[in-house]
Amino acid sequence: MKRIYALLFAGACMPALAMSTASAADLPYKAPAPAYYAPAFSWTGFYAGINGGYGWSSSFADNAKGAVYGGQLGYNWQLGSFVLGLEGDFQGSSIKASQNLGGGVTVEGKIPAFATVRGRVGYAFNRALIYGTGGWAYTDSKLKISGPGGSAEASNWSSGWTLGGGLEWAVWDRWSVKGEYLYVASGDTTVTIVGATASGSYKYNVVRAGLNYRF
Repeated sequence: MKRIYALLFAGACMPALAMSTASAADLPYKAPAPAYYAPAFSWTGFYAGINGGYGWSSSFADNAKGAVYGGQLGYNWQLGSFVLGLEGDFQGSSIKASQNLGGGVTVEGKIPAFATVRGRVGYAFNRALIYGTGGWAYTDSKLKISGPGGSAEASNWSSGWTLGGGLEWAVWDRWSVKGEYLYVASGDTTVTIVGATASGSYKYNVVRAGLNYRF
């Protein structure tokens, strides 16, 4: 008798169960959100920036040293992980040294300014770029003689070359910071002062930090 009651109860529940299943099937299906992948960073494009640092030389005096400061402009092409670029910069400089020749006569050598146009070849690790650089350098060399009778000075620009390398990091999408080293050879330069001619070349080292904005 109990079995008959159980069967009757199950039969009465079946329509309600069927209606519940049908209602569940009518509910809208929410698909999972698609995975988001951030676009890969690219170094391609124009950039401009400023820099500052320190320079020193032992080619014309052991104590030649001073600040360097200026700006740069360039363009990068990224091919896979490799980055090719061209950069030009112009620098003011206080690199100088003086020597006392005796009798109240002092000679001062100075590099007031220099400029470079360089190629860059680098390898990018996403936002980090390691690169080597080299090319043409243009150096302003100045010589000054001071003595009891007064002073005289002369300057000359000369063509040379430069090699170096650095590391650049894209802190934000448009802004990057860099640290860089350059070895610069001024090439032969001739300065004539108070009837005497001095010839030679300056070789100097530059370390600088820079800030670039990428267009």
